[in-house]
Amino acid sequence: MDARLRLVVLLAVVSSAVTTGRAAGAEPALVAKALALGCEEIVFAERAPGKDGHWYANFGYSATHDRYLYGGCGGFLHRLNLRTGNRTVLLADRQGDVRDPQVHYDGRRIVFAYRRGGTHTYHLYEIHVDGTGLRQLTDGPYDDIEPTYTPTGNIVFASARCRCWVPCWFTPVAVLFRCGPNGEDIQPISANMEQENTPQMLPDGRVLYTRWEYVDRNNVAFHHLWTINPDGTGQMTYFGNMHPGGLFIDARPIPGTRQVVMIDSPGHGRREHAGAVAIVDPDAGPDTRPSVRYVTGSAKRGGPYRDPYPLSADLLLVAREKDIVLMDASGASQVVCSAPDSARDTDRWSQRWLHEPQPLRGRPREPVIPSRVDRREATGRLLLTDVARGRNMPDVNPGDIRTLLVLEPLPKPVNYNGWMGQISYKRSYFMERILGTVPVEPDGSAHLEVPAGRPVLFVALDGRGRAVKRMRSFTAVMPGEVLGCVGCHEPRTETNPAGTPPPLAHRRPASRIEPIADVPDVLDFPRDIQPILDRHCIRCHNYDAGPPPAGLPLVGARGPWFSHSYHALTMGGYVGVETHRYLGNETPFTNGSCTAPLMKQIDAGHNKVRLSARETLLIRLWIDCNAPYTGTYAALGTGFVPLLVSQDVLVERCGACHAGAKTGAGDRTQPEPPLRFKEPYGNLFSKMNFATSKPAWEQQRRALPFQGDHGAGGERFYNLTEPEKSPILLAPLAKDAGGWGVCRKGRRPAGGPSARKASGAEAVFANTSDPDYRQILSDIRATKAVLDEVTRFDMPHFRPNAHYVREMKRYGILAAHGRDAANAIDPYTLDRAYWRSLWWVPKSN
Repeated sequence: MDARLRLVVLLAVVSSAVTTGRAAGAEPALVAKALALGCEEIVFAERAPGKDGHWYANFGYSATHDRYLYGGCGGFLHRLNLRTGNRTVLLADRQGDVRDPQVHYDGRRIVFAYRRGGTHTYHLYEIHVDGTGLRQLTDGPYDDIEPTYTPTGNIVFASARCRCWVPCWFTPVAVLFRCGPNGEDIQPISANMEQENTPQMLPDGRVLYTRWEYVDRNNVAFHHLWTINPDGTGQMTYFGNMHPGGLFIDARPIPGTRQVVMIDSPGHGRREHAGAVAIVDPDAGPDTRPSVRYVTGSAKRGGPYRDPYPLSADLLLVAREKDIVLMDASGASQVVCSAPDSARDTDRWSQRWLHEPQPLRGRPREPVIPSRVDRREATGRLLLTDVARGRNMPDVNPGDIRTLLVLEPLPKPVNYNGWMGQISYKRSYFMERILGTVPVEPDGSAHLEVPAGRPVLFVALDGRGRAVKRMRSFTAVMPGEVLGCVGCHEPRTETNPAGTPPPLAHRRPASRIEPIADVPDVLDFPRDIQPILDRHCIRCHNYDAGPPPAGLPLVGARGPWFSHSYHALTMGGYVGVETHRYLGNETPFTNGSCTAPLMKQIDAGHNKVRLSARETLLIRLWIDCNAPYTGTYAALGTGFVPLLVSQDVLVERCGACHAGAKTGAGDRTQPEPPLRFKEPYGNLFSKMNFATSKPAWEQQRRALPFQGDHGAGGERFYNLTEPEKSPILLAPLAKDAGGWGVCRKGRRPAGGPSARKASGAEAVFANTSDPDYRQILSDIRATKAVLDEVTRFDMPHFRPNAHYVREMKRYGILAAHGRDAANAIDPYTLDRAYWRSLWWVPKSN
């Protein structure tokens, strides 16, 4: 132990931060009950909650590097005698943080996460229960938190060593890892790209934990309970992943039962997992909602409770902000200790709470599940019995599905916002790599090899290569693992009937994934799709002679965020419905390339257009990869520009039709009916509202540089490639002056645009000499100049932002010798190097 750590332990002996609550009257019955169960002493941590406010954001730092996320006003590890009320501080660090204590099976050691004062990273430490023997187990630049002992002596914990960021927020991700008893041989046991939390051992030897995951389904609805073997094999949902809502976390098995206690933190989860205490009985399967019984509050209202530890089926230790309480099965509770008010209690981010209480006693080890990992292997195998079998597979029969498209969701090296950024428009937070296809046998079975330790998902394709149904989660295998499933979203309580003959695919060797020839594995709209539109579509779908046919511009002109063609195709529904709010397991034949209007137009030879087989394949795969805009994560946080267009001019010249009218005192101004272009183009104008109290560009300029409106307003009104061809200029400009002549002076008459035209109303701008026309054009040119300077990912001399460069240096992907090094590197190549650095590499004998 170094000198500083010895000093920390010595200070702990004289530190005092917690008061003991001694019950009166009938209340001590709960303490007596705990003593009768052999729980004479408990341990717990004291620290300030995370600063961000999200349930998962209490370690690491914000992507913008503005602040670290931990509480940062002192951390303590306490030992309390329930019989005498005597308290011992095992560890005190008034500039550090202590969290997640876990008592060893022998009752003589405690493993916990500790951020030493003056440092910014949590690591795993172990200490004797008398406060001696403090030793550090893990080290490095990444946070290690939430450890739990396994029966082999190893430790399973959550760690940011996965080197990725929350896809919809500013904070880093921690997923499950394991290490040896001394912190050696650290290995990932999860391929998730989202948070995994609070692992605990189940009596059968599996690890119970919380898994938050979304690929292209609702990002705030699914963070429920899963299980995994301590070696990373056998990942499986435990409870809740079928139904949206609630954060199920801090789960532990209840002694003498098959049930677990957990916290249900309402909605998307609350700070430090606060919520209601609930009991889950898994016997009816993982999807049976009535299997949850609430001890306190309700799922909707939640509560202040955290970190329940079951002493028996009728007694729990629970944290409640500044208190540790004993609680019985009815919800009655008794405070056993409290943290006193500190001098900084007026700052809600600096209050210290009590956390993670548990008994200081020995316990039996769980049975050891033999490892099924072969670290010499680069792959694992997946066995599918019948793709047509499942809870929501109407009209799909064996033989309908001919192949599986195998996709790999790609982790983010950094992230800056709660939206998709430039990844997609309301579709997915991730980019996806096309690994290839594997065959499906006539009986619906499949057998395939997949890369070990990497997330994969599947799209079921019919005989024409069209998507019938899509997996909106992911799975993964460990090296050498064989994992099977009955069907597509089958009930988890269902197995193959006894005596069923082996499926056809199971009688042969596993298929290797066949790459798709002459197709980029990560698609990029400007690079891969726009050239197809340029060759076949823009001769009609342009701005030259008037509003584009069907209001669908397919030119690659840049708007403030996306290109006009990309925004028109995705917002207009031409690539299928928006998927970012999907709950998963939708009905077959309802989304993807099988129903996308764009594919139907291509298949029908719209306007005698004939695409080549490769062009058709590219567009189909682009749709089934969630229609991404960019093919590099370096695009995040870059290329968005504020609209520098004078709102005064727009209100003066356009407000008569587009400003709306007050509907009542205090009501928001609503736009009046739009100009009646054919949908969906006219729908853009219907959402414009120039009568705003602050210019839109001013609001955006004050926001972070990666924030902006993905909506209808600016994207296709402003052409930042050819400003003179901006629809906001062409629509009100007279035809004989080169415009469209569809916007005319005066209030909108009852008959719509045609009535106004018939009335002889003049165009808003008679010619390009109109001062207001010149002002708007000048403003758009100024906006274009800003974009030309800051650049977008598909522009020459593109520069990733400083945060992306910082993380790539931190990961060792980009040499740390100056910001300019990023300018000389193709960001697509840089992304690939980052992903490869996360891949499993087989170990030699």
